[in-house]
Amino acid sequence: MLIARNPLTGKIIAEYPSLTTAQMHERIGDAYRAFEPWQATPIAERAEVLKKVAQALRNDKPRLAELMAIEMGKPVKEGGPEVEKAAWCCEFYADHAEQFLRREELPSDASLSYVCYQPLGTLLGILPWNAPLWLAFRYLAPALMAGNTCVMKHDPNVPGCAQAIAEAFERAAAPPDIMVNLALETDKVAEAIRDPRIRAVSFTGSDTAGRKVAALAGAELKPAVLELGGSDPLIVLADADLDTAADVATLSRIINAGQSCIAAKRIIVEDPVYDAFVDKVQPRLSKLRLGNPLELDTDIGPLARADLRDNLHRQVTATIDAGAKCLLGGELPEGDGYFYPVTLLTDVSETMCAFNEETFGPVMCVSRASDVEEALQLANETDYGLGAGVWTGNQELAEQLALRIESGQVAINGIVKTDPRLPSGGIKRSGFGRELGPHGIREFVNAKQIWIK
Repeated sequence: MLIARNPLTGKIIAEYPSLTTAQMHERIGDAYRAFEPWQATPIAERAEVLKKVAQALRNDKPRLAELMAIEMGKPVKEGGPEVEKAAWCCEFYADHAEQFLRREELPSDASLSYVCYQPLGTLLGILPWNAPLWLAFRYLAPALMAGNTCVMKHDPNVPGCAQAIAEAFERAAAPPDIMVNLALETDKVAEAIRDPRIRAVSFTGSDTAGRKVAALAGAELKPAVLELGGSDPLIVLADADLDTAADVATLSRIINAGQSCIAAKRIIVEDPVYDAFVDKVQPRLSKLRLGNPLELDTDIGPLARADLRDNLHRQVTATIDAGAKCLLGGELPEGDGYFYPVTLLTDVSETMCAFNEETFGPVMCVSRASDVEEALQLANETDYGLGAGVWTGNQELAEQLALRIESGQVAINGIVKTDPRLPSGGIKRSGFGRELGPHGIREFVNAKQIWIK
């Protein structure tokens, strides 16, 4: 049984039957049988299907935003834009997939030689709870437009969101079973990966779970894309626009109650402006309102689960005990719901817990760097490598730093975000492979070489 629990109250709101092992293999078979006709469908017709799915999402936006709020705590004022972003992803790939998958002619000793991009077959997407709509369509849209069929194993925390995604395909009159919702308990995922009809795996989640998925997929010789955790640095140099940097650091840190892999988590500030920057972020953070995610004036809802809050508090407590200063928050609130207060930790060193572990909640950690080189050293002193930010008035220096930072993407004087137009992914413990952009759609295709005498 998949149980949806409202993080605002801690109470069960719905229960959904989970598939048995036999039912799981049957549903994978449904997607497998749908593959041949779907790959044979002209790409322009696939595009029409995806555009209808996008419209179905937009037509259901208020309900979907409310569903995210009650299943995982996202404020509705963030949930609506997430639905829009998912719809945009569908439309973007509908408009650009043909261009991204166009055959490439290459010179050789043949009269004609080229590479064409063909779908692999039926894919398995294993998804997390923190952005239930966006992360689903980040996987689904490019894979479907490439001609694959998709099995979606969503997180047990958001079974209602998973069902709503499947219903969007139904309302769009999409061909049956090109997208199958696999309502599955997590302990059955290994069997799904091993099903011989699954040709590749996409996983978004923690690096601990990612290791298991990678090992299983590798043992079956199946390609995988892994988007795992992050401990993203945001470097603020002495010549930065401090007001704008403080605005963006605050926004990046508290989106989705801080439960975002690519959120800025370690703010590294050059010494001459360290105190001034802290003085700017503290009032910005203190103004944020915790509350019911269904209310439009709520900035931060509850964390998704009690265990997530407990782990976050452990990290904060350990960091304070090691010598960091706590200027805001840091204490567990009383009452119902899995709330955690907006917390500001300063003088965080590279030996402390919150510097070395991924913090998944509304906690900002600020560290001091004596100069540019130490800022870079601190930024790279992590096992993760998902995203990073650099703030400086010197664009040439910013680009030099961006090239030296160990991460999958770097934003200069802006917020790190995912965008259908641009590839996204990590290195080191943040995973491998790329999603989105032209690179993302080519992850799950066969780059087939054709040679003609």
